[in-house]
Amino acid sequence: MEIKSVVLASASPRRKELLLQIGIQPEIVVSHVVEQVTSSVPSEVVMELASQKAADVAAGRKAGETVIGSDTVVAIDGKILGKPKTHEEAREMIGMLSGRVHQVYTGVCVILKGEDGNDRSRVFFDKTDVEVYPLTEEEIFQYAMSEEPMDKAGAYGVQGFFARYIKGLKGSYANVMGLPVSRLYQELKELNGI
Repeated sequence: MEIKSVVLASASPRRKELLLQIGIQPEIVVSHVVEQVTSSVPSEVVMELASQKAADVAAGRKAGETVIGSDTVVAIDGKILGKPKTHEEAREMIGMLSGRVHQVYTGVCVILKGEDGNDRSRVFFDKTDVEVYPLTEEEIFQYAMSEEPMDKAGAYGVQGFFARYIKGLKGSYANVMGLPVSRLYQELKELNGI
């Protein structure tokens, strides 16, 4: 199946890379919507934000195009850990994850622009449990002081240096990177009637 005219409403190089991996060459159009969250439940938050991003970008697109919006959060004990603003905040987050299991939630909204103005859409989320080995204070400090955690939810990237601390995953690895592409592919097939 070939899906044409896909627009990714994200500047994330990881999301683009994941789409390329499954044979989808997306056009990148970054959403500049002011994000509004009405829930504190991680699965609801990511679906809400993904929907806002996709709708923002889809508003200016033509019929036949498929817009994908996505948002990822890390949660531990039901508390969402966003992107750290400082290295000290990154150190606190990594300390919370050390030796424990946490969850990564990615929400996805897919909008297929209709010929008659009637768009069709799908909104879903995926969840992956991630277990982290216990880290020493020195390991936490060194990682937190690097630049790697600074633009990532939960202050780490599974595909980077932090991989050395991941004990195991239950669920989709791609989801932890920021886009559950296997689930997305199935949703795209259904949306396109394939």
